[in-house]
Amino acid sequence: MGFRMTFLGTGGGRHTTMYQTRSTGGFLVEHDGRFLHIDPGPGALTNMQRIRYDLTRTESVVISHCHPDHYSDAESVIEGMTRGGWERRGSLYGSETVIDGKDGLGPAVSAYHLSRPEHVSVFHPGDVLDIDGLRTEVCRADHSDPTNVGFRFDTGHGILSYVSDTAYSDEIADQYVGSRVLLLPVTTPMGNRIHFHLCTDDAITFIDRVRPELAVFVHLGIVILRKGADDQARMAERATGIRTIAARDLMTIDVGDEIAVGDAEAHDEPWIPDSAPDPDI
Repeated sequence: MGFRMTFLGTGGGRHTTMYQTRSTGGFLVEHDGRFLHIDPGPGALTNMQRIRYDLTRTESVVISHCHPDHYSDAESVIEGMTRGGWERRGSLYGSETVIDGKDGLGPAVSAYHLSRPEHVSVFHPGDVLDIDGLRTEVCRADHSDPTNVGFRFDTGHGILSYVSDTAYSDEIADQYVGSRVLLLPVTTPMGNRIHFHLCTDDAITFIDRVRPELAVFVHLGIVILRKGADDQARMAERATGIRTIAARDLMTIDVGDEIAVGDAEAHDEPWIPDSAPDPDI
């Protein structure tokens, strides 16, 4: 049984997204030889090309909420999953704003692209999903998109949690107690709290309450990148005693008996997968 997460982008927020100071492409998860995408925002397609990942291998797409740094590449990922839209296959999971639209937000995916997967599902906090055999708990968030959620993934070797964008509260943090790996969206540095997001101060409180084996800063905004995300992560590690790192684009995490952090093999020359059709339509 295996679980690997590849970080297709570690930036977040409108300015990092606008300038692609870091990619904002979300995550590619491989579990037991099956692949799912989480929050495929800008940069996802480019970085999948760089790691030679064939999108036709994708079986599910998961979108936490309807902000473009979490969904803008999703329609192309769905086209890959459905082999150019020619096959109804795979699953799409999203919040209410992503799938249906609500209160001026969304939908994030066109009616055509909603018609291509074999299964489309709207999730809510408290739901427990079986995503291609991966048990996934859906958690509450406090964000400007009120339908946003976080996730607890049961890797078979413990829980890896992706908190997604949220303000801090003890109630939010308590949902993730028991996680071995905690992915925290730390958008701003120490002393720079903004609405509906975490800063380093919040991350320290969060980590200290959850006590994971490994905490990872993701969704890095412009200001924390200017300050130095690695330095901010080291501050959190010193304050909590928990191993804490700032994620980097194309970093990998393997969860097994041990937690291993590495880097995907990346290439810059053009690549055409064998599965690409001829002629292209």
